[in-house]
Amino acid sequence: MSTKTYEIRTFGCQMNVHDSERLAGMLEDAGYARADNGREMPADVVVFNTCAVRENADNRLYGTLGHMRPQKDVNPNMQIAVGGCLAQKDRDTIVKKAPWVDVVFGTHNLGSLPTLLERARHNQEAEVEILESLDVFPSTLPARRDSAYSGWVSVSVGCNNTCTFCIVPALRGKEKDRRPGEILSEVEALVSEGVLEVTLLGQNVNAYGVEFGDRFAFGKLLRSCGEIEGLERVRFTSPHPRDFTDDVIEAMAETPNVCPQLHMPLQSGSDRVLKAMRRSYRSERFLDIVGKVRAAMPDAAITTDIIVGFPGETEEDFEGTMEVVRRARFSSAFTFQYSKRPGTPAADMPDQLPKEVVQQRYDRLVALQNEISWDENKKIVGREVELLVAEGEGRKDAETHRLSGRALDGRLVHFTPTGALDGEIRPGDLVRTTITRAAPHHLVADADISGHRRTRAGDHWEEGVRPKTSGVSLGLPSIGAPAPQPAAQQGCAC
Repeated sequence: MSTKTYEIRTFGCQMNVHDSERLAGMLEDAGYARADNGREMPADVVVFNTCAVRENADNRLYGTLGHMRPQKDVNPNMQIAVGGCLAQKDRDTIVKKAPWVDVVFGTHNLGSLPTLLERARHNQEAEVEILESLDVFPSTLPARRDSAYSGWVSVSVGCNNTCTFCIVPALRGKEKDRRPGEILSEVEALVSEGVLEVTLLGQNVNAYGVEFGDRFAFGKLLRSCGEIEGLERVRFTSPHPRDFTDDVIEAMAETPNVCPQLHMPLQSGSDRVLKAMRRSYRSERFLDIVGKVRAAMPDAAITTDIIVGFPGETEEDFEGTMEVVRRARFSSAFTFQYSKRPGTPAADMPDQLPKEVVQQRYDRLVALQNEISWDENKKIVGREVELLVAEGEGRKDAETHRLSGRALDGRLVHFTPTGALDGEIRPGDLVRTTITRAAPHHLVADADISGHRRTRAGDHWEEGVRPKTSGVSLGLPSIGAPAPQPAAQQGCAC
């Protein structure tokens, strides 16, 4: 009997990406094999890990599920599962609108997926399981990691904030923190398999410790990561300005492997809008944090998120945002046009702005930020940087004959792979090179490479193996090649 294959399609934030690694780990433990990306036939199980933060997220999901129906009609044995935030929100609606879906599961019961698939197969009917609170902490579940050189490590799940534009707390629940020992054991386990970089992940990462009453826990965690031999880069996302304490800045500056990078959402530069958003800080508080970070780490790259066109935003409010952007001088910004999130207070607020007004403001903000990003990137020209070579970051690498990597501060650099090379450069290797040109969204290094260090992560990438952390809480990961792909079964083609 052929091994059943699976495919996971992920939408949304880093938390969803990491959840998908957990789903992949569980499916592989249950005997499934990852489907070949170049296949002509669909996988035996297709999982949609959904996001609910956009107004039209449900329309996009149901449109995609509609495209899957002919494949399901041809091969009734194929199973379709929908999980994530939209599944948590819509619950039974998904099966009513798309009755060919086999399984619906929520954000609190990732671990149920293999059982639900088996139950749906046995009972020949859809299985829907949506828990209202966390079943098991996701870190206790196995995970097939996507990267040989970089890994996500959750420090918490959920969020205690009540931002009026955000539906995450309703779908992810209240913040639940992991114990520090479990976090550090997972980091050490990944490093033992050659992973060079970890990103500490939480919905509100610097609130870590609130559940066990230690407001300095996150700074302590950063310092502890600095003591792990072989861990070369530590990043974290996303912090909230309300919870940003001076000890975290000190820990960032004093811990050598913590990267000089900070992504901290601004959302708006207008104090009036921030209040309407229920963001518990004001623009000067935000700028004060930026100033302290720059004083401690002059070369830090600071990035942000900004929402344009929040209900009731006036031209004066928008100018407040533009002024904060001018003063903060972000290296880049993720800018969004406000869209209604059904189920959030902001969706029912009066004074929803016309699309053309929001678009015009958005264009002005993007133009300003692009100008600032380009100016800030020009300051890097002539500087030697260390790059962690990345996979899939440069869309034009094939035609430009360059490779791409990330500098310590997170900037994307496209580089020419010539010079002092120690064999072929692989994703996961480290190179040193000099920046020769700047653009608003990336840097170019066409100088010869001055140093190339081959790594175990690069070896693993070359061999096609990825770490897999086991479901044992403090266990070490296993690592290996993906299971061999079975011959395609007849009847799977659409």
